[in-house]
Amino acid sequence: MSLSSRRLLLLAPLALAACTGLPQPFRGRPGAVARRLRLPPGYRVAVPNSTQLLLTDAEAATLSRALAAALVANEVPAVAGPGLPLDWQLVVAAEREASQVVPRYALRDADGQALGMLVGQPVPAGEWAAGGTALLERIAGEAATPLANLVGRIDAQRRTGDERAVGGGPPVLRLLPVRGAPGDGNTSLTARMRDSLAGLGFRVQAESQGAQFAVQGEVTVAASGRGQQRVEIVWIVSRRDGEDLGRVLQLNEVPAGTLNGLWGDVSFVVAEEAAGGVRDVVFNAGGFPGAATAAAAQPGAAQPGAAPAAR
Repeated sequence: MSLSSRRLLLLAPLALAACTGLPQPFRGRPGAVARRLRLPPGYRVAVPNSTQLLLTDAEAATLSRALAAALVANEVPAVAGPGLPLDWQLVVAAEREASQVVPRYALRDADGQALGMLVGQPVPAGEWAAGGTALLERIAGEAATPLANLVGRIDAQRRTGDERAVGGGPPVLRLLPVRGAPGDGNTSLTARMRDSLAGLGFRVQAESQGAQFAVQGEVTVAASGRGQQRVEIVWIVSRRDGEDLGRVLQLNEVPAGTLNGLWGDVSFVVAEEAAGGVRDVVFNAGGFPGAATAAAAQPGAAQPGAAPAAR
């Protein structure tokens, strides 16, 4: 039922009361009706202190408190610290990219399952290193509205079960089998990539039906001299309309023959790094709930189709 329909249903009894002289219990108290129409999120968000912020422990705690306060100001129940067993968790990290530091926000449910993510506005590395309460409160304030929108969309989807009611759910991504790897690389890389992408909030599937994005991994191995092999892995990210959104490139040299058998831990490391690059490409294309809002807020944000730096 639409909001306008709900309003009509609420107004109809009032009109009847005005005509018949019946008691009018809501007259003079429209705020009570408004509160029923606009429910707060059904989940509280806990913001634990992070050790991945390139900050001191004290500064990390300050940012946690600032984020919780900013979310509360945006009508999202939130608390600094680990929270309670049923709280959602907002996990914050920061990555150094050239001369800037980029904050990243991952929203997880109480079971640790990924719900969504946002990329914050970049901060000059020198300013980040200097720290200070004013900077941390500014960072929290910039992230609060996009995060509140993300929480609201996910919460509404869980309430209604209708993704259309919230502007879309997690991005659906078709992962094609990796090609060209020696040994068990094709199978191993595909399996590990599926796990890593799911952990970042994608709904990963093998079929094309219903998929919004696709990822294809291609491996090339060539001799580079002195008993070494050059291994190049390219992850091609495309959209349903056929547009090539970007490519994540990974390069390395290994002793010749190292990857002719089992890839083992190598596939875990490759997938973990590559999944982050795929996430950034899809995010910049507006593929995550709240992505368009956050991307628009970033000065100099990468445009769709721009591949991230080689990993």
